[in-house]
Amino acid sequence: MALALLLFVIPLLAVVCGQPNYIPDEEWVNMFRQGFNFQCPHGEVIMAIRSYFDENEGSDRLWTFECQATPVNMGEPTECWWDDINRAGQEWYHLCSNNGLVAGVQSQYFNAVLDREWQFYCCRYSRRCPYSCWMTNEVPEHYKEEGDFVITNYGYFIRGASTTFSGVHRDRQWKYVVCRMTEFDCSFENF
Repeated sequence: MALALLLFVIPLLAVVCGQPNYIPDEEWVNMFRQGFNFQCPHGEVIMAIRSYFDENEGSDRLWTFECQATPVNMGEPTECWWDDINRAGQEWYHLCSNNGLVAGVQSQYFNAVLDREWQFYCCRYSRRCPYSCWMTNEVPEHYKEEGDFVITNYGYFIRGASTTFSGVHRDRQWKYVVCRMTEFDCSFENF
């Protein structure tokens, strides 16, 4: 009986131990070493970002994003566009131009540097301007860890990010720029 149980348990443990340890039910927008293009539905912006790192998969990350509708008093987006792109292996600081908010992300993986290029999809709401902006701590806190960022206060939005690439760890850390938006139109073209 004990031998039969061992013959059942050992293969089961081999299967379980061989499974990746990322969250299996998460709806990732990419597979390792593949590009992706994610856009929120019209009138929504990104409010949560999660990533999972795997050194055995090209030192790459799986990514997922969640969107949330903007407040009704902001109205509909008046224009949306793909903003500047960063190059793989480079540091990057970027705010959506024209007072835009981040409503999407696209990325392409490059084997040569074991890193990704990034580009934000930005949407402008009338002539609203950002204020009370701040930058988050590093996400993830340490290279190669799972990254998890959620805006917990309604009325705050991601406007951009600063990201550093470690050639030693072949991974990135992010600091997101989070702002509120005025409830009135303002005269600033890009803030």
